[in-house]
Amino acid sequence: MDITLILILVFLLFIFFSSFFTVKQQTSVIIERFGKFLSVRNSGLQLKIPLIDRVAGRVNLKIQQLDVIIETKTKDNVFVKMKVSVQFKVIQDKVYDAFYKLEYPHDQITAYVFDVVRAEVPKLKLDDVFERKDDIAIAVKRELNEAMTTYGYDIINTLVTDIDPDIQVKNAMNRINAADREKTAAEFEGESTRIRIVAKAKAEAESKRLQGQGIADQRREIARGLVESVEVLNKVGINSQEASALIVVTQHYDTLQAIGADANSNLILLPNSPQAGSDMLNNMVASFSASNQVGEMMKKNNRKLKPKIEDHHSNYEVPKPENPEASASE
Repeated sequence: MDITLILILVFLLFIFFSSFFTVKQQTSVIIERFGKFLSVRNSGLQLKIPLIDRVAGRVNLKIQQLDVIIETKTKDNVFVKMKVSVQFKVIQDKVYDAFYKLEYPHDQITAYVFDVVRAEVPKLKLDDVFERKDDIAIAVKRELNEAMTTYGYDIINTLVTDIDPDIQVKNAMNRINAADREKTAAEFEGESTRIRIVAKAKAEAESKRLQGQGIADQRREIARGLVESVEVLNKVGINSQEASALIVVTQHYDTLQAIGADANSNLILLPNSPQAGSDMLNNMVASFSASNQVGEMMKKNNRKLKPKIEDHHSNYEVPKPENPEASASE
């Protein structure tokens, strides 16, 4: 009797505890009675009739993600692998449809994704696939929403997360990109070189201009100093030729002194005799005198030749024919 009582108590306890069950948050439970749908239970502590009611299944109400990898061809005959991530969830008011109408919802979603992607991508070139991937994702979402809402599923979002062309095509695209960047770099480098050359030329031109201006100013001051020196020497009774000779000799010795002051100089002044300055001045004076004499002689010869040429033209007459009629008939 004791064992039978114990077994009965155990059975009653089992029946009692099996009457209660819990449902987690964001989960729905399908209850069936003798194999027929009875109700949908939501989160919390729930009660059912033991041995009559049973838990047929649990439906996850959280947002789920399904990654679909598709291989397709573009309009320019390039094969690409695309990864489309579909984010979806079961509509809480349509748990019955989601549980009973679709046995394998993931396979159904995958089929629709394949169908849409393989219909859209062949219309686009490879470059357009990368640029318009959002349009492909929108088309997939629109098609899935129209199909899966009937089965109690809501498509939250679709994302084209990866586009992977064939390895040879990828290498070619990388080479094209590298060549384009090298071309751009060469253009910038050439422009930089041009700017440096132009800037250098402008600097050299400005330097030459300033240098020439400095030389002109220097020569102007030297000439002014020479004039003043000659005037001073003339005042003390030294004529212009003697004053010029004295200035040339003084400059000659100043030059020798400047050359000798530099210990590392390898410059040699020729001629460097004491009479070099005076000889140079005499030669210059003689050259100017000879040039003036030649110019005066040429002017005199031109004045003599001009009257003779005028007289020759004035005395020249065209002979007339003796018999005009005879010449005309001839």
